[in-house]
Amino acid sequence: MNYEVYGLRYGYNMREVAENFIAPPSGMDPHDAMPMDYYIWLIRDGSRVVLVDTGFDQPAADRRDREMVRHPVDLLADMGIAAETITDVIITHLHYDHAGNLAAFPNATFHLQDREMGFATGRCMCHPVLRAPFEVEDVVEMVRRVYGGRVNFIDGDAELFPGISVHLVPGHSMGLQCVGVETARGRVVLASDASHYYANLERQSPFPIVADVFAMAESWKRVMTLADSPDHVVPGHDPLVREIYPRLAASGSLAEIVCLHETPRARSVSAQPKA
Repeated sequence: MNYEVYGLRYGYNMREVAENFIAPPSGMDPHDAMPMDYYIWLIRDGSRVVLVDTGFDQPAADRRDREMVRHPVDLLADMGIAAETITDVIITHLHYDHAGNLAAFPNATFHLQDREMGFATGRCMCHPVLRAPFEVEDVVEMVRRVYGGRVNFIDGDAELFPGISVHLVPGHSMGLQCVGVETARGRVVLASDASHYYANLERQSPFPIVADVFAMAESWKRVMTLADSPDHVVPGHDPLVREIYPRLAASGSLAEIVCLHETPRARSVSAQPKA
């Protein structure tokens, strides 16, 4: 199976290096700018469309001081895809920036890890530091989907469709899953928040929102073994993704969409991990 894979950038916020690492790696100034992009992902071939994550909405952007570039549903429409026609949505985890807008996909089955639902609805949410990245209404909306028979629960790794698989990679969230996709250039892994930035993975430096640091470090190894090469790993929030992959168009909303099934350009030396 040779799928097309697209990253749809729907938002961003301005940050510093110190906000993206528990301890900034050697050679990185903690006060340097290191913005964060927010993505959903689309996988398609001639007969199947699969959405990965659903993004946040404008009220969530306002509450959390994020910039909405374009609503995720509108970006899909710009690609000629109506939200109500999507039948399968993989939710990598239930954090606010990955699992909002669920009601916009009334005909979808949501593919979610057992452990993520348990994490988001169990005793871990008694601790403010762990529940901070979740929006309670998003979690409740997913519970409604469970009761409506619209959730396919996964326990670990699974092939959902020929050439599309999910893999449990806990750490950032305890039920986080990445997505493996067979493309013309090889097996691409959408790492989601197993690695927010290339630098988290390559410099082995955790992002500060983490439920289990050891599990996160082990998941880095899993992500690397699942992909055909390091250039086949796509981090969840790195602005470098938009610099090195071809865009769907030169301007307009389609310029926010990158083609991850195509070969990326080499990253600059400054973006490479230091020895």
